[in-house]
Amino acid sequence: MRIDEDSAKIGFPPPLIYLGTLLLGLAYNGLTGHIGPAGAISIVTGGAFLLAGVAVILAGVERFRAAGTEPKPWLPATRLVTTGIYRFTRNPMYLGMALIYVGIAFVFDSFAAIMLLPVLIFVIQTQVIAREERYLFGKFGAEYAVYKKRVGRWF
Repeated sequence: MRIDEDSAKIGFPPPLIYLGTLLLGLAYNGLTGHIGPAGAISIVTGGAFLLAGVAVILAGVERFRAAGTEPKPWLPATRLVTTGIYRFTRNPMYLGMALIYVGIAFVFDSFAAIMLLPVLIFVIQTQVIAREERYLFGKFGAEYAVYKKRVGRWF
């Protein structure tokens, strides 16, 4: 992966951070024998989180494509996207990945994965989102500052 100089300089794809943390939680449950088939309520709840997460991510990607800019944080942003789902959250793709993460944790009845979620969110906020916010402010200035005041980071 080539990191563009005109980018947020995110050197590790955020989906892999979510996946690695989830696998760590699932592996812990597997090693300790605390994983098994989830009950119907957990499966339905997990499925709802999964579907919601996919919908949120697709809505975010669609807005980036419509604006003609790149959603990958290691490539340059050519436009500030503030319409569609971006009217409600500045980070729909990270929110969507978190929802999918929770959904999978429910489906696999993984308490360990749920317990790792705050750590995951901390890492995403400090190592990914903070860099993106600095980059976007540097690139779009006052326009981004106004948007940031108007729309929450997660919702």
